[in-house]
Amino acid sequence: MAERRLLRSLSREAYWGEAFFERERRAIFWSEWFYAGRADALDAAGAYCVLEVAGESVVVVRGEDGIYAHRNFCRHRGSRLLCGEGRVRGAIRCPYHAWAYALDGRLIASPFVEPAEVPPDSRRLVPVAAATWGGFLFVRLRPPQADAKSLHDSLGPVPARLARYPLADLRTAHSIRYEVAANWKVLLENYNECYHCAGVHPELCRVVPAFKSHGGSELDWEAGIPHREGAWTFTFSGTTQRAPFATLDDDERVRHKGELVYPNMMLSLSADHVAAFSVWPVAPAKTLVVCDFLFDPQEMARPGFDPSDAVDFWDLVNRQDWAICESVQAGMHSEAFDRGYYAPMEDYSLDIRRYIADKVGEDAVAD
Repeated sequence: MAERRLLRSLSREAYWGEAFFERERRAIFWSEWFYAGRADALDAAGAYCVLEVAGESVVVVRGEDGIYAHRNFCRHRGSRLLCGEGRVRGAIRCPYHAWAYALDGRLIASPFVEPAEVPPDSRRLVPVAAATWGGFLFVRLRPPQADAKSLHDSLGPVPARLARYPLADLRTAHSIRYEVAANWKVLLENYNECYHCAGVHPELCRVVPAFKSHGGSELDWEAGIPHREGAWTFTFSGTTQRAPFATLDDDERVRHKGELVYPNMMLSLSADHVAAFSVWPVAPAKTLVVCDFLFDPQEMARPGFDPSDAVDFWDLVNRQDWAICESVQAGMHSEAFDRGYYAPMEDYSLDIRRYIADKVGEDAVAD
């Protein structure tokens, strides 16, 4: 029998190199569909938010007929147009010289400058693609190429696997922002395996003992992961007063599901709530993570609604993950570190190699 060898991970440069991060910025974060949060935050015409997508500022605004996104600079002299979040009244107006743009990006006012004097290709804001699925907002900064995938194509089989979860109807009850001193790929690799769960997440494994069985090598994520006897959700007790989503099948009412949507969306789905993670790469060794806790609005309207049983449990598990990811990132800084290895139960983590090779280039993952 041939000896089985461990497969090698990405190189040190992929986690620490500025040049590598710049390649990812252009080939992935600015060119692929990027998960940007919940669309219901833009609840009325004129509501906007400003996103920082790997160093590029984007305005997302709800118009009367949909959501629009634009690069956040005026076509006149380049001033930033908006910051933070809020609501614009009627038009996006530059704070410098008061050039104004309709919510769809068209230039509608240029004081003391005739419209015909403005070059035709500068009579609107630089557009950014925006689309939604399940109440989640995605943006793509680069203009689509002939072979560019739609959001639907990029999501692949995920929507079908989660069809019974009422994702579009859920609302955000709480959000937590984390700054993690680790590369974005370290976080995704960690999310994509449970080899670490027994040692890093004792509380989680008490609710879901399957996470520590055989190093997590026998988990069937498509079917969902069973809880311990009597438990059915991610809280310290494994139970809650909230009702399960009414549209779930019998298995989904007692099992946990998870999805990783490249490049930056992690979804963990319990029977009564969803934890939606958006991963925002900032630098080779710095990542912002926003965790939104989504619940059925009917449950949220009940007297005494309190999401803290799920939020507090998740916050503990998240901080355990971020701490170990920071430890991995720090260890890989050693000049003696070249690259690591994937154990057999980490096969899902190999997806990151395939994804990076496809988007950045085969040379990026060459052994």
